[in-house]
Amino acid sequence: MMKMKSLAKKTAGITAAALLFGTVSGGVMAGLNAWSSSVLEVKESKAVPQETPALKAQNTSTSGGVIMTAGVTDVSGIVEQAMPSVVAITDKMTVEQMTFFGPQSFEAESSGSGIIIGKNDTELLIATNNHVVDGAQNMTVTFDDESSVEAAVKGTDAATDLAIIAVQLDKIPSDTMSKIKIANIGDSDSLKVGQQVVAIGNALGEGQSATVGYVSALDRKIKSEDGTEHTFIQTDAAINPGNSGGALLDLNGNLIGINAAKTASTEVEGMGYAIPISKAKDILDTLMTKQTRVKVDDEKRGWLGIEGTNIDAQASQAYDMPVGIFVYKILDDGAAANSDLREKDIITKFDGQSVTTLSQLQNMLTYYEKGSKVTLTVQSLADGKYQEREVEVMLGSQQSNN
Repeated sequence: MMKMKSLAKKTAGITAAALLFGTVSGGVMAGLNAWSSSVLEVKESKAVPQETPALKAQNTSTSGGVIMTAGVTDVSGIVEQAMPSVVAITDKMTVEQMTFFGPQSFEAESSGSGIIIGKNDTELLIATNNHVVDGAQNMTVTFDDESSVEAAVKGTDAATDLAIIAVQLDKIPSDTMSKIKIANIGDSDSLKVGQQVVAIGNALGEGQSATVGYVSALDRKIKSEDGTEHTFIQTDAAINPGNSGGALLDLNGNLIGINAAKTASTEVEGMGYAIPISKAKDILDTLMTKQTRVKVDDEKRGWLGIEGTNIDAQASQAYDMPVGIFVYKILDDGAAANSDLREKDIITKFDGQSVTTLSQLQNMLTYYEKGSKVTLTVQSLADGKYQEREVEVMLGSQQSNN
């Protein structure tokens, strides 16, 4: 089973046979891309779609009532229609690195992609990967016309690597707003292996680009670094660093996947992965209803007051425990001490958002002020079985730990 390694904040070189998240950090990342083409067989009733302009096929012949068509050679119409619904995301964050003189902090920039999937009365809503926005302190969205606007996190789901970010409508230039398009949501459940697809995203952080490929496999199971298993569409369309959060489209221009990862090795041509949109839709719908939050100053930040450890998928299987954050100590006078949270509970959600690691929890807390009331979803051991319950906590002031 392959394992996925985050590209979002890596500063080391890319090693062979590594499975990579498609986020690129400026000056420290590179990627290989490759795409290939093959023969696409379609029946007469499912010939190349006519509603999308500039689709051209070649070498068409009829044999035994079946049309044999070499893959579409011109997808410019699809790209032209879809590009206004795809954005580039640039994050600035503080990175700590151990040096000869001890830990040193410096500002780093990373890039990813996003897809416009809706809007409300005041905000434009953009879907992306959680790892694209994780740890971001300042976030900018760049539209197809190259205008840039500040964005904020609306909701994240670490377990599925999905997130929604929001841009205030009144901050978007009217000229840009008139060109923006909301993506057409497709049906990834109807995909077939061998179907041609188009990937669009901010490859290598150098601006929007498009690549073409085929669906190589469906329901591909892959484990991330924390041991969580994810289900992907596998494609040979090049999905490089910076493409994370970008769009995987069918030949009708419908969104069928959210680009997430790529693998490269000395033995295997590049394989790209995308989160199936049919599996992501309900989660994204929920995230779009969350309150948009901005990071708060350290002195105002809320604290939970616990010490814990991660229970990843491997530990979960070995010890028959839920995946999440195991609370091994509740600090005296901390916020958790004044709640119904118990030591040995396992936290699985924070304020309705899935959480599996302490680092994810720490990042979520940076958006909440002390005095905020949050709901923790936890698994508690009772009568030899884990049972889910909800615990309300009023976040306290900063202490030496969480």
